[in-house]
Amino acid sequence: MKRRIIIHVLSVFLLVGSAFAQENKIKKADEEFDSYDYIDARKIYLSVVEDGYKSAQVFEKLGDTYYFNSEYKEASKWYGKLVENFPDEVEPEYYFRAAQTLKSVGKYEESKVMMEKFIASSNGSVLAQNQMNNWQSFEELTNSKNKMFKVTNITSNMSGSDFGPSFYGDKIVFASSSINTQGSKVHDWNGLPYLDLFEAEIGEDGNLKNVKNLEGDINSPYHESSAVFTKDGKTAYFTRNNYIDGKKKRGKKRLVSLKIYKATKNNNGTWGNVQELPFNDDSYSVAHPALDQEETRLYFSSNMEGTLGESDIWYVDILENGNYGKPINLGPIINTEQRETFPFISDNNRLFFSSDGHVGLGGLDVFRASYNGEKGFEAIQNIGQPINSNQDDFGFIVKENEKIGYLSSNREGSNGSSSDDIYLITRNCKPVIYGAITDVNTGEPLDGSIVYLIDRDNKVVSQQVTEANGNYQFEENMDCDKQYVVRASNDEKEYQPQEKLVMTPEGSMMLQVDLALTPPDCPVNDLGCRLDLQPIYFDFDKHNIRPDAEVELAKILQAMKEYPQLAIHIESHTDSRGDDNYNMQLSERRAKSTLEWLVDKGIDRNRLSSKGYGESQLLNECSNGVNCSEEQHQLNRRSMFIIKN
Repeated sequence: MKRRIIIHVLSVFLLVGSAFAQENKIKKADEEFDSYDYIDARKIYLSVVEDGYKSAQVFEKLGDTYYFNSEYKEASKWYGKLVENFPDEVEPEYYFRAAQTLKSVGKYEESKVMMEKFIASSNGSVLAQNQMNNWQSFEELTNSKNKMFKVTNITSNMSGSDFGPSFYGDKIVFASSSINTQGSKVHDWNGLPYLDLFEAEIGEDGNLKNVKNLEGDINSPYHESSAVFTKDGKTAYFTRNNYIDGKKKRGKKRLVSLKIYKATKNNNGTWGNVQELPFNDDSYSVAHPALDQEETRLYFSSNMEGTLGESDIWYVDILENGNYGKPINLGPIINTEQRETFPFISDNNRLFFSSDGHVGLGGLDVFRASYNGEKGFEAIQNIGQPINSNQDDFGFIVKENEKIGYLSSNREGSNGSSSDDIYLITRNCKPVIYGAITDVNTGEPLDGSIVYLIDRDNKVVSQQVTEANGNYQFEENMDCDKQYVVRASNDEKEYQPQEKLVMTPEGSMMLQVDLALTPPDCPVNDLGCRLDLQPIYFDFDKHNIRPDAEVELAKILQAMKEYPQLAIHIESHTDSRGDDNYNMQLSERRAKSTLEWLVDKGIDRNRLSSKGYGESQLLNECSNGVNCSEEQHQLNRRSMFIIKN
């Protein structure tokens, strides 16, 4: 009996001692976690769980150690355990993180269930409403892939994390932990070496070559990343740890914040005169700078006071004498309750940024927004696959006019890796237009027909002569998703020309365009009959030339170039709606815009004349007070062409 009591007492003692030991471990792990030392915190949490300990807090933080390092597969595992074991203790935020990480591993139905739980538990937050209202958009994103773009990993041969590319003249500057030029320390957050900035030349194929560290005083023993450069290459803005006199400076919760610094280029080509920007602060982070095209505004990401979520996109105006305006938040159209980061302003003044608050494929996705003057940025759009994936996609930059871009991502797959890499984005554009030229009455192929491919500027970009089978095929000198005219003629057999306005397909796609030519039924010398000039039409109360009208005008342009003595008179008309005097003025504007279109394409103004007739020459019964369809009114809104000689 005494022995059993001793054993029982010892067992209780061991259990109590074990509980105290677990509590001490958790306390230590929490300290590491709160100091953002996620790697060491994770090790302790895992050891506690392996000993059989379970709690909502431990599962939350264990998941977070993976989530904040973008290791979404493992994060989803621990968030799943949280929901399964402690359903009554799950905060809305963790339903959202569970949904996001499940997206990232391709478990979309499970993700939808978690998102529904988030929506139900979040008391109508803006983020929840956005996710609920746009779930269909997410399904469309997962089911569509833009074949126009090719995405290729170009830093897979480097051992560390590489991200945040920026254009630097004809070079690229990016951040990398593959080699730290100022030391060998590793960061507690993710266990990787500290980041430095490197520059690389851009090869003809867009790949990076001759990589070397950015020379001068920009790189330090700690983190530097995501830089932006002025167009003259003399000024750089970049992100750095809060670093003073060789030491990291900590703010709230002992966190070393990020700050934006400015550097200028020395006469010897190195970087110096590093200065901290005045809107930085030890209590929050400011990072990832971007310049607008005028270089008068600096965009960045920050969690400063006034931020709507974990981080928002802000800007400051760059003033004279090295001063800066007050930070301005871009507001709820751009920013959400989650992360918005890595802004970039393109050649066409569009904002690209990454977010996990707007509806995306998983992790951070790249979005774009158009600039609309005083209204600012609006019309946000997820740019979709293949640029976005179900992992983190960020640090997107593009030269829209040169059709080349770069992206940072930790996507997985045959061309990807689990750490951040830089990806080259190029146009995968190889459209083919092909078809047959035949006789409209017999269907027989017409050999000797000339087939033209004409662009929007009415320039012949390619032409072919058909052989006995009447076939043609264009494979070069075309861009994707652009309008072209395919025109066929057979002057030898005096067939009337025919043409069709087409839109080239995306990617390596083929488009069949067959044309059937009408045999000659006009006298040889009757040019008006042979040209078969048709009217062009206008939108209601408009005088601009529509794309379909350009096709007909292109025929007239070609004829006037082929017959230098040809003179054309333009007669323009309106429908009956509106005031008579106003319609007369509108028809004059239509006549003038028609004439000017031809003049802009190189036709001598002396060969053209024009006159507006208002609503005086209607082609049908649709006069004032008569109820007519839009199609009937359309017939009256026209310009007609009269051969004068």
